[in-house]
Amino acid sequence: MFVVPELDVAASEAARDRQGRLTKPTGALGRLEDLSIWLSGAQGQCPPRAFARVRVVVFAGDHGVARHGVSAYPPEVTAQMVLNFLAGGAGVNVLARTLDASVRVVDISVESDVPGAPTETTRHKIRSSSGRIDLEDALTLDEATRAIAAGAAIADEEIDGGADLLVPGDMGIGNTTPATVLTALLTGSEPHTLVGRGTGIDDTTWVRKAGAVRDACRRGRSYVDDPAALLACVGGADIAAMAGFLAQSAVRRTPVVLDGVVSAAAALVAELLAPGARAWWVAGHRSTEPSQHAALATLGLEPLFDLGLRLGEGTGGLLAVPFLRAAVATLAEMATFDEAGVSDRDS
Repeated sequence: MFVVPELDVAASEAARDRQGRLTKPTGALGRLEDLSIWLSGAQGQCPPRAFARVRVVVFAGDHGVARHGVSAYPPEVTAQMVLNFLAGGAGVNVLARTLDASVRVVDISVESDVPGAPTETTRHKIRSSSGRIDLEDALTLDEATRAIAAGAAIADEEIDGGADLLVPGDMGIGNTTPATVLTALLTGSEPHTLVGRGTGIDDTTWVRKAGAVRDACRRGRSYVDDPAALLACVGGADIAAMAGFLAQSAVRRTPVVLDGVVSAAAALVAELLAPGARAWWVAGHRSTEPSQHAALATLGLEPLFDLGLRLGEGTGGLLAVPFLRAAVATLAEMATFDEAGVSDRDS
């Protein structure tokens, strides 16, 4: 379904060569140098272009397991937060305004209808909530397939609209539970070691969440080699759509900054759907959720920073954008030793 192109090797090598000729010791800019080389390869040119349109897409969906008491908040908050995103009042909206980015929220599987939501938000909706994964399938196989396709279509819409850097965000009460299940199954980790505090749950709620993760892992174990079936069994429509979004972004040669635990789980699935897609992603931040750490380690992605974030919404990915902008600017605008008349070796 997805055929992922490779990064442009010639552009990457040109960036690596230019980094060696800039007025600084080799490697002195650390990961900024790596990012500039990566972005050159992604864009197919050295130096890379400054970003014209940074876009956050928040995938919103409810999960039946939230009714089991695995979160500090009730499921009704998901629809309320969609309205907050649309009004520009959420954390990701504030950060986007600060960083000259924009935000789109898509209702993939919110339990209730969102009054007054624009077509851009609702036209890809798959169903009302996903099933309770500790007891039943999250989706039918057809719904999972349609959700993956919806995510791919959303990526196409954004890229065709001019987006040249994408950040996937999430909103869904209880969504760290299926994300943890997917990560445990796809990394071979012991489920209980990956169960985090999510929205800030207490010990009693953590025990319920750990039990739900354990039971869902038992249900999903036989589907680890079939990403669509795995998503249908223990994922959710929102995570399936995000996986399709990540896979198609790679197909379309568009770099992505991953956010937290949910996008990391979706990325594991996307790499199964589109082998090689991980080359087009960078990890923005290290979440407080242990399952994100396991997912990123499996993907071979090292986060750019750690601020102890656990909000979701794409906030951690968005906060990494200044690092990428700095990487582009330093490669493009710093003088070389020859240009500056500075000796690049001992005389």
